[in-house]
Amino acid sequence: MLISDGRIAAISDGNIDAPDAVVIDAKGKYISPGFIDIHVHGGAGHDFMDNTPEAFLAIGELHARYGTTALLPTTLTSSKADLVETLQTYELANKRNVNGAQFIGMHLEGPYFALSQAGAQDVRYIRDPDPAEYREILSAFPCIKRWSAAPELKGAIEFARYTKSKGVLVAMAHTDAIYEEALLGFQNGYTLATHLYSGMSGVMRRNAYRYAGVIEAAYLIDDMDVEIIADGIHLPAPLLKLVYKIKGPGKTALITDAMRGAGMPPGESVLGSQKNGTKVIIEDDVAKLPDRSAFAGSVATFDRLVRNMIKMAEVPMLEAIQMASATPAEIMGIGDKKGSLEVGKDADIVLFDADINIELTIVKGKIVYDRSA
Repeated sequence: MLISDGRIAAISDGNIDAPDAVVIDAKGKYISPGFIDIHVHGGAGHDFMDNTPEAFLAIGELHARYGTTALLPTTLTSSKADLVETLQTYELANKRNVNGAQFIGMHLEGPYFALSQAGAQDVRYIRDPDPAEYREILSAFPCIKRWSAAPELKGAIEFARYTKSKGVLVAMAHTDAIYEEALLGFQNGYTLATHLYSGMSGVMRRNAYRYAGVIEAAYLIDDMDVEIIADGIHLPAPLLKLVYKIKGPGKTALITDAMRGAGMPPGESVLGSQKNGTKVIIEDDVAKLPDRSAFAGSVATFDRLVRNMIKMAEVPMLEAIQMASATPAEIMGIGDKKGSLEVGKDADIVLFDADINIELTIVKGKIVYDRSA
């Protein structure tokens, strides 16, 4: 494979004549498209909502060490002022990001959620969609590429139509919708289920009648994409297998949903901003609320997701890699540039061994992590 000017220039099963090229011998390792994380909050002790370029850059570098070559920095439910500051910081950090995973746009997770499905989101800031607010934010920040919200809220359908009209992916999250509400949401733009099973309704009873929820809607609507936190804790092996069996690798993206504890030792931590975030505890390879009543985000890195899908969910490696690369690229509308090893696409490449231990990470033709260095 020949890389030139940040892209894949040629692929051959024989030698390629390029006398001035730097030669990398894969030494029998697997060569794969880089992993694309479309939902991640932090790592290396930092959160994107710390609102410093240094935090953004450190997170990008941490996740590159584990095979992520592109990611969507993700917010949490917050005040409008904090959200705007995060978006402004993204623009500053993006210009300086040369040593880590590439930033491919912002993902706003909230604040338009169902209080009953808040999870670890800060309930002080959860609210219904405000047209003046979201129109202003979308207009000011074209870096926004994805927005997660609850489709059953007052004004949520209008929100989806407008947001989609701006070329932004709309996803359903932290929602108590019944099937019919989820279907209406899908028909108006909610085409992705954010961290399937987490923060969303399943089969429920209301006044003795049984209703299907968002989980069932995600399965029944063939064209709905889903993302899963495959850290091995948020979803046990049987659910990983069920998602794979019903949705398949072409409709399922793996995500870390990692908070600042990714790559850090166990102990106390903070979900969200250091300034006004939620105190959490990292133990048993996951972040928990202090009373241990709910998970508060994962501390996974992407190598772990792929490893779990292969070992826990018994998914063939090729399809696990598809869920880590080609599928998230297609969901985000960047499949023409990323997600597979093809001539003309960005040279986002990882090398790993049979246990998915990352040996080398290349982002747009530049080596950003070398295990042997």
